[in-house]
Amino acid sequence: MLKGEEMAYHSKIEWTETTWNPTTGCTKISTGCKNCYAERLAARLKKMGQKRYANGFKLTLHEELIANPFSWKKPRIIFVNSMSDLFHEDIPLDFIQQVFNVMNNTPQHIYQVLTKRSTRLKEIASSLNWTSNIWMGVTVESKDLLNRIDDLKNTPAKIKFLSLEPLLSEIPILLLNGTNWVIVGGESGPYSRQMKPEWAVSIKEQCIRQNVPFFFKQWGGVNKYEKGRILEGKTWDQMPELVN
Repeated sequence: MLKGEEMAYHSKIEWTETTWNPTTGCTKISTGCKNCYAERLAARLKKMGQKRYANGFKLTLHEELIANPFSWKKPRIIFVNSMSDLFHEDIPLDFIQQVFNVMNNTPQHIYQVLTKRSTRLKEIASSLNWTSNIWMGVTVESKDLLNRIDDLKNTPAKIKFLSLEPLLSEIPILLLNGTNWVIVGGESGPYSRQMKPEWAVSIKEQCIRQNVPFFFKQWGGVNKYEKGRILEGKTWDQMPELVN
């Protein structure tokens, strides 16, 4: 962790390096939200007296953190809003535009933005500046939410990715044209729901057939480190080309 107001958090999330949370807190909108890790973590941080979590998991804007990436000179892969959703309906458009402006003007970094709110993403995408260092993703936890992929495809983002985590059902048909990356993972934590191996294998094979980089994050479970992240005898760490 860095010191003072310029702090960033070195993430344990396997597909990123650093997290940046200009907003914290969220509300649940689909089945994947049921056992939200961020909600559990926010509750712990509030009990620890962390001032940015005084509101617990209630949506909170942190304007004082928006400019932080300007001070990070070394290039990083940054997960934006690991503790929230930048496209939450209660975040004003001008705030989102401020966040995008910082990303636009720090081209040394790669930013990974992930949302479950693909409808709002699609609605306001044309009001945002999509520089090539902004990777935009949607969470698709089951075959009932494939509409989120269509919404993502209708944005100007240069790199588009899918986070199929927590994977809660089979997804027998994934049309990955226009998709640059797929992440798969099982749910972790005390109430985790099972991901069947054949679901992950099917998605991996679809990615191979369609020539899309595949990243297997974890099997999940109460202790995700016990089950690890080996799929069919190997670790899958494929990513899009790290170029701006």
